[in-house]
Amino acid sequence: MEEELPFFNGESGKPIRATLSSLKMLDVGKWPMFSLCSEEELQLIRQACVFGSAGNEVLYTTVNDEIFVLGTNCCGCLGLGDIQSTIEPRKLDSLSGKKIACLSYGSGPHVVLATTEGEVFTWGHNAYSQLGNGTTNHGLVPCHISTNLSNKQVIEVACGSYHSLVLTSDGEVFAWGYNNSGQVGSGSTANQPIPRRVTGCLQNKVIVTIACGQMCSMAVVDTGEVFVWGYNGNGQLGLGSSGNQPTPCRIAALQGIRVQRVACGYAHTLVLTDEGQVYAWGANSYGQLGTGNKSNQSYPTPVVVEKDRVIEIAACHSAHTSAAKTQGGHVYMWGQCRGQSVVLPYLTHFSCTDDVFACFATPAVTWRLLSVEPDDHLTVAESLKREFDNPDTADLTFLVDGNYIYAHKVLLKIRCEHFRSSLEENQDDIVEVSEFSYPVYRAFLEYLYTDSISLSPEEAVGLLDLATFYRENRLKKLCQQTIKQGICEENAIALLSAAVKHDAQDLEEFCFRFCINHLTVVTQTSGFAEMDHDLLKNFISKASRVGAFKN
Repeated sequence: MEEELPFFNGESGKPIRATLSSLKMLDVGKWPMFSLCSEEELQLIRQACVFGSAGNEVLYTTVNDEIFVLGTNCCGCLGLGDIQSTIEPRKLDSLSGKKIACLSYGSGPHVVLATTEGEVFTWGHNAYSQLGNGTTNHGLVPCHISTNLSNKQVIEVACGSYHSLVLTSDGEVFAWGYNNSGQVGSGSTANQPIPRRVTGCLQNKVIVTIACGQMCSMAVVDTGEVFVWGYNGNGQLGLGSSGNQPTPCRIAALQGIRVQRVACGYAHTLVLTDEGQVYAWGANSYGQLGTGNKSNQSYPTPVVVEKDRVIEIAACHSAHTSAAKTQGGHVYMWGQCRGQSVVLPYLTHFSCTDDVFACFATPAVTWRLLSVEPDDHLTVAESLKREFDNPDTADLTFLVDGNYIYAHKVLLKIRCEHFRSSLEENQDDIVEVSEFSYPVYRAFLEYLYTDSISLSPEEAVGLLDLATFYRENRLKKLCQQTIKQGICEENAIALLSAAVKHDAQDLEEFCFRFCINHLTVVTQTSGFAEMDHDLLKNFISKASRVGAFKN
């Protein structure tokens, strides 16, 4: 499952929990294929994928890291060594001992899977060499794909209808399979039987995420630029034209916009920027762009999803459905929804985008590999979280602004270098703290127990100060992420000032770009009017260099 970073809501002023790694309990029972499983069986499931032309194929893993499959087994896509359908879950013994990191599927269907070790396995439909094993024979059992990948660790996979992409840990993309429209990115339209690195203008780029539409491919690089190739008949490449693209091409219309995620539908594309904005382009016959009409768009077009920031976008190459989740927890859907054309983002009662595809997509598939966490067992980490600020078990008390915070010496020594030395020198059971406010210091101690923070961006600035002082680099990074997601026109200058003060260069650049992108409103705020003279001087100088004051 992808890492998710829900953050402070700049509109509502409410602190939102930020964590660098979180899994939610997902109700796989919403997919019809799981309706025959007992409650006991469902509780054992840890990962799941529903795929196939009618949402009629299933792969899932259990708490014991065993892999099971069931369904119609079209073209051997269940990997069991035969083409027999099965309504009873059958164990996929050939992948015994392998842990799944990510998985994707095509229309045939074919399956591409990467393990936590970075190995790639493929099976299923192979008429167009989409399995990457050098043949066009359907693969009835998982085949380890090592050609040109033997020394690579694959961290992400994506499938179009009949082609495949993988992303390696060193930021390279490899592609193979059907190439009638250039979707493999080789510069020709010949099918590609084995993995081939996608180069051209990606040669010296570091790719961070990938996606596939039906017959097109996308890659986001570490600078936030988006490169596209393949079929473009509906404008799904976002290049302002409808001509196919046989090699990667940068989307020039997104110049100055940093994209974090990309998701592809059958013939439309969604991207999510680092400011929580969604853009869409491509086919729109079902309203899947969310623009209020059914006209195709060949250029990136903003999608208005209330006033909240979007933290997740969802689409799948087998459907014309789009979904998004905001940091306030609201889930929206649009496009083809159970036969209806929904042309604007529609607020649902769902808690995750996966439910949109279970209940409204045609077919009812999963747009990503579902990750499921048990709720009946406390891990060590969960047990520690529960003990934070518990006076019954604590052996150390902090007094901050007249408030008590209860902690455990041994945990603080294990988790923080500062406490490792200070608690050795000071044996007192009560420690008074005057350098930092109660909310900031409490958030710091809670972070040592939970690896997460729950603060407004203004308070996160204080925590950033503490993190800098205590040399807690991971906490510093998390503070910067929280501040980024909480930025708005009113506080942008204050946050820019804090970034400069704490030498948080990435945050400083982000705040500066935000100010430039919202220059008219920002310059009318009280924060700008009260700006430090030296900071104002540097801001104006830097803004002029990037052309902010051109007519």
